Amino acid sequence: MLTIPLARLQREGSLEISAAISPSDPSWEGTEFRFATPLSVSGQAQWLPDGEVLVRLELRGQRALECRRCLEPVATRVQEKLELFFAPMDEADSEDDEQRLIPDGVGQLDLAEALREEMILALSPLALCRPDCKGLCPYCGQNLNESNCQCTTEEPDPRWDALRALKKE
Repeated sequence: MLTIPLARLQREGSLEISAAISPSDPSWEGTEFRFATPLSVSGQAQWLPDGEVLVRLELRGQRALECRRCLEPVATRVQEKLELFFAPMDEADSEDDEQRLIPDGVGQLDLAEALREEMILALSPLALCRPDCKGLCPYCGQNLNESNCQCTTEEPDPRWDALRALKKE
């Protein structure tokens, strides 16, 4: 769990944050994220006037994906900078979409859900093994990056002839 003790933060004014989130952490359940390495989290939390908290974080790691064309494994680098703003429930601006609420009476601010949301929004679910990936043959499934297949293109489906005729006009 990645938490910030609010009483200590208020007393000291700022706290350094350093943690590693395991690839098997429950925070990633329900997402399609698979990490090849632990996600390194570093940054600082600051106590602001009126009990607000500003958290600046940098996240680094490696994601494990499949190439969207050939389905080969791909490791992509994760490097994100986040700014999270938390306000007490009684001070919250209901029109500010960027601010998160600090529930009344909590002693620690849990960053897990905020990090999960930000990662879902920031990271692309698609990856390529290389820019010129040829993908898979649509007929036999051969990886065209490894070798060419012997498939021949079949005659087009005659049911589409009327649309092809419109395209030629």
